[in-house]
Amino acid sequence: MTASPTAIAAFHELHASGCFVIPNPWDIGSAVFLQQAGFRALATTSAGIAFSLGLPDEVLAVPCDTMLAHIAEIVAATPLPVNADFQSGYTHDLDELADNVTACVATGVAGLSIEDATGDKSRPPLYDRRTAIERIRIARRAIDTAAAATATLPVLLTARCEAYLVGDTDPAATTIDRLVAYADAGADCLFAPAVRDPAAIAALVKAVAPKPVNVVVTSPGQGLTVPLLADVGVRRISVGSALARVAWGAFMRAARSIAETGTFEALADAAPFPVFADLFGGRR
Repeated sequence: MTASPTAIAAFHELHASGCFVIPNPWDIGSAVFLQQAGFRALATTSAGIAFSLGLPDEVLAVPCDTMLAHIAEIVAATPLPVNADFQSGYTHDLDELADNVTACVATGVAGLSIEDATGDKSRPPLYDRRTAIERIRIARRAIDTAAAATATLPVLLTARCEAYLVGDTDPAATTIDRLVAYADAGADCLFAPAVRDPAAIAALVKAVAPKPVNVVVTSPGQGLTVPLLADVGVRRISVGSALARVAWGAFMRAARSIAETGTFEALADAAPFPVFADLFGGRR
């Protein structure tokens, strides 16, 4: 399976100008709803699928084959372009990284992200700079090779620097240095999770220009809005695991209320059956 050339082209076009929100479904149903809500692209969430499998949000918690199958399900759920949260490529081995990226492209995604966190407690939190850059080069070559074999536009490669998330001693400097290097290594889009200060975001946008930057907003109260981020030059806004955690939060509150009170008032917020008939009735 390869992504629709139309979907890949549309995904590249979304990054060419303006600013768009790319929400993160965690299963087929949430993907279908997000399409019907009017979003123009989707992104998988590694944390969201991990939670649904009863696993923690850790880089290597979900096996690669399981993640590939999940990504393929999200791709098949709607005609929208899908970006795969492919973490660190699910391997430390560079040859295997190329194979895994090729397999991810084969799911039909329009884009995928590779991060520089090792996810391995026996290793430093981030791959060393040289290795991290080489991993982006390998992902770029694998994507381009797949595109050449199918005579299609290459899927969009996003490179992520996790310095803010892993407690780097100077995350701002490390992030800018690495994202610039990742852009030079062939990344199409750059991403640094947990950067929330508009001035720091603007500095990232300036450092990697003209390539687009993704910002993730995972909670309220950060002062970040679509207009504000658009004004500082951000092209793409994702929400990571936030929508999945919103669903989990409502589920947990209702279940605990039943367990603790013996009443069922917490079920008042449940979506009515006709909503689901309208949403999914045409999918049989």
